[in-house]
Amino acid sequence: MGQPSPSPANAPKETPSPWTRRRLLAGSAALGSGLTLAALGLGGRAQAETLGHGAHRGSRKALPFDPHTCLRSFDTGRLIEENGRPLRLFEVEARSTTVPLAADVLFKAWTLNGRIPGPSLRARQGERIRVVFRNGDSTSHSLHFHGVHPAAMDGIDPILSGRTAVYEFDLDRAGLFPYHCHVAPVSRHVGKGLFGLLVVDPRTDLPPADELVLVMGGYDLNNDGRNELYAFNGIPDAYMHQPIQIRQNALVRIYLLNMTELESPLTFHTHANQFTLMGAGPQEPTDVVTLGVAERRILELRYPFPGRYMFHPHQDQIAERGAMGFFDVTPT
Repeated sequence: MGQPSPSPANAPKETPSPWTRRRLLAGSAALGSGLTLAALGLGGRAQAETLGHGAHRGSRKALPFDPHTCLRSFDTGRLIEENGRPLRLFEVEARSTTVPLAADVLFKAWTLNGRIPGPSLRARQGERIRVVFRNGDSTSHSLHFHGVHPAAMDGIDPILSGRTAVYEFDLDRAGLFPYHCHVAPVSRHVGKGLFGLLVVDPRTDLPPADELVLVMGGYDLNNDGRNELYAFNGIPDAYMHQPIQIRQNALVRIYLLNMTELESPLTFHTHANQFTLMGAGPQEPTDVVTLGVAERRILELRYPFPGRYMFHPHQDQIAERGAMGFFDVTPT
């Protein structure tokens, strides 16, 4: 097995995005129909490459998965007892799925269980997990889990089309652990959607909260080594069009992961509020946290006032290409 190829250089884009938060918030026609290839500066040969999997005009086609389901759904698998200790079983399948990313952009993604990000697997500290991975795609893939496990379970060997692999290891530590395909070039496999999050709860339960999974990602539409679109939970601007509903004064716990390849570290910023970072010791509340690729944090916050509050990376050229959303806070 060869080592993964390095990510292409992240050269700055020469043409500034015509999209601004002011235009999006002003209710322009573009917001209703989504970003377009013309707005992204893609045309000619680049446009033909982007549309190689089909395209359409007008409003975005029906989505193959619901970003709002990705937000609050956790796959807890099936818990059994084996050799006197708990074992949690999961099943994950890689397959190709055509995803409408914008009004005239259809993207042939590689997905896990038909969605981006893959399922948010959830287990408890002290358990052992067994992940049965089936490659239902025509290209070789694998699952590499971050964390501590034997080398044989590291997921760097490609699993051929139609084959199955089993990854099994103990969860001695609580926290957030990304997983992703590790077949070279890794940046391409991750950039096409093969990533997800394993949430390992501590032995002692955390206080009850409205728990949200937010995973940042990017899309290189024309294979030029640069992303043209970005998203939380797979679909650009999903939470702009349909804001995330939360209750006033409710404790909100965000499991935040950055899986945006081909970029420098990104930030996550909340408007008109501050959050605390769990597991980092005593600290002052903040409204910005910085994450490199595969870095993750647990954020907690409450919204004391009702209203609609924006969140996004503070790299505005990225936010304006799909990585923006709203929390819609309703009165208690």
